[in-house]
Amino acid sequence: QDYTWEDHGYSLINRLYPDVGQLLDEKFQIVYNLTYNTVAMHCGVDTSMLRRAIWNYVHCVFGIRYDDYDYGEVNQLLERSLKIYIKTVACYPEKTTKRMYAQFWRHFKHSEKVHINLLLLEARMQAALLYALRAVTRYMT
Repeated sequence: QDYTWEDHGYSLINRLYPDVGQLLDEKFQIVYNLTYNTVAMHCGVDTSMLRRAIWNYVHCVFGIRYDDYDYGEVNQLLERSLKIYIKTVACYPEKTTKRMYAQFWRHFKHSEKVHINLLLLEARMQAALLYALRAVTRYMT
């Protein structure tokens, strides 16, 4: 069964801690929608597919998969070095090195790489919240 932030987590956390769900949701949305519409040297690019691929890959790393998402996009849009970096930062942050950071997307701006980090950290936080809130839901029923 699916347990998503939009359908389950948000409403439960708002019930337990009023207004916290709204604050967390705004935080997730701000980071998820953050874009300059640029990719490396190219301007005017719709980056929504890339942002969605990164978010869903982080969730996938933690065992959360969505039936309505084509995970083939992840393999098309995320190169191997980026996937390794994402998995390391999300699962083993103490093993992250400056060399790993430098190896993915070599022609991209520093601000774009920082945005990747923001995306993966917020997606990781949401994944952890989903597991915790699902456990609370099971306990309450």
